[in-house]
Amino acid sequence: MINQKETLKFFPQPVLKYKVDNFKDFNEKLSSYIYKLNSEDQSGILRSNKGGWHSKPFDLKDINSIQHKFLLETTKYVFDAIKAFGWKLDPKRVICTEMWSIINKKDDFNTIHTHPNSYLSAAYYVKAPKNCGKFIVENPHSISRHSYPALERPTEFNVKVARVEIE
Repeated sequence: MINQKETLKFFPQPVLKYKVDNFKDFNEKLSSYIYKLNSEDQSGILRSNKGGWHSKPFDLKDINSIQHKFLLETTKYVFDAIKAFGWKLDPKRVICTEMWSIINKKDDFNTIHTHPNSYLSAAYYVKAPKNCGKFIVENPHSISRHSYPALERPTEFNVKVARVEIE
């Protein structure tokens, strides 16, 4: 029998999930903006999307636009995440380099991918019908991708992929 046990979680990979204040108002206005972009450029661009439509990057410099207002609103969540990770917060150095939208329909999806040269990445769902899928996060520990023993049961220490409910 093991009498003493201490679990040291040295390299956890947290995923923070927020509900944006005033999300209903933002969703309505962002939806109009996104579908307008889609009608103006139906081909979009190809990145991680398999099927679906991926917009070009948003114009974030238009200070009266919904996308700029949304960027300003989400800044407080980015700052909170920086603090949660224990990083030094220098608001003048926190930069959103790009924001875009994706419209996926049944059987469309985005492949697992990374956002290189970014400390943080985020996904925001403007529309997400019930049972539309899950946000999938891959275990970032490279060794776990190719070398592991047989699993008896999934635990937070052995999963290769985690799924977050979209609400």
